[in-house]
Amino acid sequence: MSQQAVKFAYWVPNVSGGLVVSKIAQRTHWGIDYNRKLAQIAEAAGFEYALTQIRFTAGYGAEYQHESVAFSHALLAATSKLKVIAAILPGPWQPALAAKQLATIDQLTEGRIAVNIVSGWFKGEFQAIGEHWLEHDERYRRSEEFIRCLRGVWSQEHFTFKGDFYRFDNYSLKPKPLGRPEIFQGGSSRAARDMAARVSDWYFTNGNSVEGIKAQVDDIRAKAATNQHQVKIGVNAFVIARDTEQEAQAVLQQIIDQADPEAVRAFGDAARQAGQASPEGEGNWAKSSFEDLVQYNDGFKTNLIGTPQQIAQRIVELKAVGVDLVLAGFLHFQEEVEYFGRRVLPLVRELEAQAGQDAAA
Repeated sequence: MSQQAVKFAYWVPNVSGGLVVSKIAQRTHWGIDYNRKLAQIAEAAGFEYALTQIRFTAGYGAEYQHESVAFSHALLAATSKLKVIAAILPGPWQPALAAKQLATIDQLTEGRIAVNIVSGWFKGEFQAIGEHWLEHDERYRRSEEFIRCLRGVWSQEHFTFKGDFYRFDNYSLKPKPLGRPEIFQGGSSRAARDMAARVSDWYFTNGNSVEGIKAQVDDIRAKAATNQHQVKIGVNAFVIARDTEQEAQAVLQQIIDQADPEAVRAFGDAARQAGQASPEGEGNWAKSSFEDLVQYNDGFKTNLIGTPQQIAQRIVELKAVGVDLVLAGFLHFQEEVEYFGRRVLPLVRELEAQAGQDAAA
């Protein structure tokens, strides 16, 4: 088990519909007033990161959505410690624009901006905005070049790069970021994991069991070691923390019972088509049931559903197999983030301390 405390991030609900494809009533809103207050609650609760989402096309129960970089800056302006991870999609964004945007925000917020490079899986979204659609592994090759360009622009006085997707000729960016903004990415395919093992600081995986997460962690870290690279691991989890296990399970069942079948099936069909285009013939959601797909990123599978003690124990079990960060989603964000910080996070720290003492004994 790592000696570092596990970190916590939350999904920013800058997209309407929250994080479930369900018609269940939610006390969550995609607007800026709600999200400013949520960011302040999360910061006070002990969350280190927030992750904004990027979508260009309304649908799957999420009709309204804010642009991620601008929204991230607004949340940073409302907080003093929280880091915000802005999702960026190569294709619509070019690395020169992203590097300059992020360097400016980094300067304005004393180094609290990070970036999540989203390679893209939804062909319909690219078609809707007139963006050229690349095949599966090509999208990850482009993302890798994108990351290499960001790093080069941020670190070199005069950056030159001649790739298959991007070109720079003696380019100089000033001001540069105060440090080196952290770079996150996701994806479960071989191409995604290999890219993380070469260039990314952090790798997000969909929700999964402890055993499933361990297999991914071991695979990525072994590959990274051969590249003389280190990558940290974050796992998606939909958290339902209640005073009793029965209450938590009842909420889960209500979410599933009130799922929007048409939206879930449409999302599942698009996800499966994307997965079939990968060389392995499967993608992030290949083994996801209808119930799993009610939460976009398999968050129910991580099983952070129950009492504070049960959830804290499961988080420490994830940490023991190599998880460095839990990316949490909630049904009612403001009150549940506050509850998590007050009831769950202290138990996690107690269990971590106990594990450290046991290891030292």
